[in-house]
Amino acid sequence: MKRIATTLLALCLWATGTMAQLRGDVNGDNEASIADVTMLVNIIMENDEPVTPPITGYDYVWDPTVLPEIHLQVSRQEWNRLLALYDGNAYTRQYVAASQMTFVHEGERTVVDSIGLRMKGNTSRRRPEVNGRKQHVHFGLNLRKWVKDAAHEVQGVRKLHLKWFKDDPMYVRELYCYNLMRDYGVWTAPRDHYCRLWLQVQGDPEETYYGVYEMIEHVDDRYLKQRKDSTMFGNDKGNLWKCKYVNGMATLTNPDRADMWWDDNSDDRHTYELKTENASFDDARAQLVDFMLKLNGKGRESFYKWIQEVCDVDLLLKTYAVNVAVGMWDDYWNNGNNFYLYFDSTDLYNYHFYLIPYDYDNTLGTSLQCGNQSDAARQDPLNWGRDDIPLIRRILEYDDFKAKYVAYLKELVSPSNDLLHIDASQARIRAWHAMIAPYVANDTGQDMEIKDEPASWGNHSEYRLLDNNNNFFIRKRESINRLP
Repeated sequence: MKRIATTLLALCLWATGTMAQLRGDVNGDNEASIADVTMLVNIIMENDEPVTPPITGYDYVWDPTVLPEIHLQVSRQEWNRLLALYDGNAYTRQYVAASQMTFVHEGERTVVDSIGLRMKGNTSRRRPEVNGRKQHVHFGLNLRKWVKDAAHEVQGVRKLHLKWFKDDPMYVRELYCYNLMRDYGVWTAPRDHYCRLWLQVQGDPEETYYGVYEMIEHVDDRYLKQRKDSTMFGNDKGNLWKCKYVNGMATLTNPDRADMWWDDNSDDRHTYELKTENASFDDARAQLVDFMLKLNGKGRESFYKWIQEVCDVDLLLKTYAVNVAVGMWDDYWNNGNNFYLYFDSTDLYNYHFYLIPYDYDNTLGTSLQCGNQSDAARQDPLNWGRDDIPLIRRILEYDDFKAKYVAYLKELVSPSNDLLHIDASQARIRAWHAMIAPYVANDTGQDMEIKDEPASWGNHSEYRLLDNNNNFFIRKRESINRLP
């Protein structure tokens, strides 16, 4: 960099006529001319390392080469209010005011004052503090909850989901799944990475170190805009629905009885919840109802034509191939749970829809009887989900779509690809562990070590990821390679 700066200064001086006094004759021909400038440029090109542009934007926040730090400060009054909100309703979605968040990336500190802090999660919910001791919980951060300006974001990021590794003693499952999706071209997968988390409540003698957390991109209007700007979505002004098993499964059936509502900032939970704020709920509901009616009611030939008009079928099949390959059973096809639907237009009939994957910690050998399957590794991938949940089942009724799905599954486990094959998978997991292992022990006293085992409540406690005995990746490859 010094050589570049000196050379550029010389070029400027030459251009202003001062070069003659500063040895402007670079090439030794006894005169300062354009030939000397050419030689200087060649010196730069030959002797200096290429200048790498600084990492910015979402690539800065989710930089896979860095383990960032997040420090939160909360007043005693607001922390007590968060506890009271939980005590009143364990599923509260209300924000309290955190006085400050500091994001540290390789020593560079970004400080954001006055942010929104709330609890997140479903079955993972618990009180953030018991008998004066902090506990691991999921947090949601909204940097622009109270003040909406450029100072209240980090490189354009406005919301973060901070998730502890409740059901994952390996500290790796969801990170692995989202990483695999992105590597395989499933660009709808949210960004995520590790971080280290501290929180200090006013009056505490020092920060509480929570250890290693997962830091996940929030699926919202900014998520849509990021992908629209990258020419992935054609439009970011459509209708985004969060779909989950609340008041019934999100099966995309029976629209006349489906629990649909919009995110009205209340604590009420709904099976289908409209997340886009600029949308008309009545119009968005009419679109979703029409979609469900066609999904369930169209005949064989009509459905085949329609699904290709409203869906990138290849992307959906790739998404579901990864979903089944990683053993995600708490999904749309088995449990009517854990997905978003995005319609890229508000027009009642003219749109493309996208299934956005979500919540992948119960994977890679964490198994449970759910829907049509009871073994996350050995279950037949062509009979993964329930017959009465239509979207994937109907698509796989067509030979050409089924052939693509099977090809994608076999591509994922092929040893020639660095995807879900055991060698590539174990190498990635060991690299991630090398990054986080020194920082897992924490002040809560919970989840203090990395263990190669699935969640304790699962029905297949034998599965391992790094031990080749009862290895999930081996068993999954076997079940996939049995397909015709």
